[in-house]
Amino acid sequence: MSAERGRAQAYVELLAEDPEATSARAVARERLEAGRRLLTLRRVRLFELAGELPPPAELASLLHRSTQFYNPAKERMSVRSSDREPAPFRAEEALLLVVNRGLERRAAAERWWRHEAGARVDVREGTVWALAFEPGEDAAARAAALAVVEDRRHGLFANASFQDCRPGGVGASPPWPWLERPRRRAKEDRP
Repeated sequence: MSAERGRAQAYVELLAEDPEATSARAVARERLEAGRRLLTLRRVRLFELAGELPPPAELASLLHRSTQFYNPAKERMSVRSSDREPAPFRAEEALLLVVNRGLERRAAAERWWRHEAGARVDVREGTVWALAFEPGEDAAARAAALAVVEDRRHGLFANASFQDCRPGGVGASPPWPWLERPRRRAKEDRP
């Protein structure tokens, strides 16, 4: 296998109805002002790989062979090898990435990759929430209002005590890379 330094994103979604997304949608619509006009809500796991990666077809084949990334009996996976390739989101969906702080790295997947592909990669994982609102709504603003839990009436997806939430904009083209750790600002740069 010929490997080169690169990056890839793998998106994993349940084939059947997602009970966690269904429950979150119900809570948002019934209990949170920002969620009243929420039409659809999807939960998608995101893996980002960085390192010595093979060409796209071989990369996808490796990912599909591994139980480290998804279970083909109950999930589907799409792979994106560049920011020019499509992601599995619709143009009207506002995207939020939630990452468990300090737990985003997937060491077992990295070991599996080294064993199967003979190359080193960094593997990180997060959860993308894709929210679509009724026409005429500011999807980005509504999604931002639902992002981080502040109290019982504000926020839904990330607990600020141990999770980070990063907006991904509205549309089918999420950030590239997205799971890379944000650069810490110097003290003099902080507000």
